[in-house]
Parts: sequence; structure tokens; C-alpha cells
Amino acid sequence: MLDPKLRASGFRIRYVNFGRDPHAQPSLDGYHGLVILGGPMNVDEVEAHPHLATEVALVLQAIERKIPILGICLGAQLIAKALGARVRRADCKEIGWHDVMLSDAGSDDPVLRHLGRSPRLFQWHEDVFDLPAGATPLASSERCAQQAFRHGTNVYGFQFHLEVDEPLITRWLTVPAHLRQIESLGAEIDPEAILHETRGRIAAHRRIADRVFGEVVALFGRPPRARVLSSR
Repeated sequence: MLDPKLRASGFRIRYVNFGRDPHAQPSLDGYHGLVILGGPMNVDEVEAHPHLATEVALVLQAIERKIPILGICLGAQLIAKALGARVRRADCKEIGWHDVMLSDAGSDDPVLRHLGRSPRLFQWHEDVFDLPAGATPLASSERCAQQAFRHGTNVYGFQFHLEVDEPLITRWLTVPAHLRQIESLGAEIDPEAILHETRGRIAAHRRIADRVFGEVVALFGRPPRARVLSSR
């Protein structure tokens, strides 16, 4: 959902697939924003996934250059780590639809205010993080104290997955590694129940996500019509 909104606003997008090229060294030169998505690894697994160190470095560079950043799930955890916060394994995993409570700051936040005070959002994570120093807490849940935060005015971390649609959730629930993870939790997670709830919630979820991502695109500003982007 974020991709088409960025393209419709005139932005060109460069994806970096670290799974295919773990040693890629992308540059921020010429770019108006940085989006860091999720992944199955822990932020400290740098030896096995060297791109994690690259992403932390990019976050710090973007903050120094005042480039807006959005991190989702692992992306939020990497932002938190870059800002000096502790990232650790959660006591209880969140997989499926969970209630989230916005703080007063979250309800007033220009990006997250569209969620409403207590939305039910899609989650898939086993790690959590402490609030980075100087950051503003925007949302929490019963199992996760930091569901969203803002650092400064243009750096956001979301633990929840606003970007999902029904086909993506269905695909996640059939990935062998994900199925093993679910099976390890015993009867706590029911994939069929998640799919059933998804069918009832996804339309409203997508409408809310559209508004939130619209605000994120606004953070990136209006790109010039002619801009040469770095190929590195």
C-alpha cells in the first residue's frame, strides 16, 4: 500500500534486496526518505546477516541528514538499536490480530491519529525493544510496551504491520518456517482463526492504513520532477 502511494506522488523507489545481495551498500544521496521493512532475523544476528549493520548505519546517516524514516517490525527494531535502545526477545510472541492502545501523544500525532484510540492491528513479531532515549511513545499493547514511537518529527517505528493485505497474511500463514514457529506455540495460535478474523477486518484495516501511509508520504515531501538518483 505504501509503494503505490509513493509512486502516485511522483517518487521513484529503489528496493534493496539484502537477501540476494547481503553486502550491498546503498547510498542515501538523492533520496527523500528511507523505509525499512521486516524480516525473520534478530537485530544482533550481524554475522549471519551483515546487512543489519548496513541498515543501522543508514538509519544514523538519515537522521543526521534529517531524512524521514519509517521502520516496520524489524525496521522499527533496527531504528531503536541505532538510537541506543535495547532489543530483546519478547516474553510472549504476538502473531495475528491484537489490540493496540495509542498514548495521548499517539492520538495527537499527525501520522498515527488516523488509527483511533484503540485499534486492533495485525502483528507478527517475537522481539521487542525499549523506548529510545529522546523518543516519544505513541502506542502499546498488552504484550508489547512499545508498539510505535517517534524520534524527532520525522522518524517513526511501527511494531505492527499496517502494510498487510489478505493475500500477504495468507502467504505468511503458509510459509514453512512460519508454520514451524506457530506449531512451537502449541494451541496459542490458530491460523484458521487468524484468517477468519482477517476477512472481517482487512477492509477497515486497509482504509486506516491508507490514511496513515498518506501522512508518511507527506513527510517525504514533494519530489522534484527531474532528479538523478544514485545507482549505488
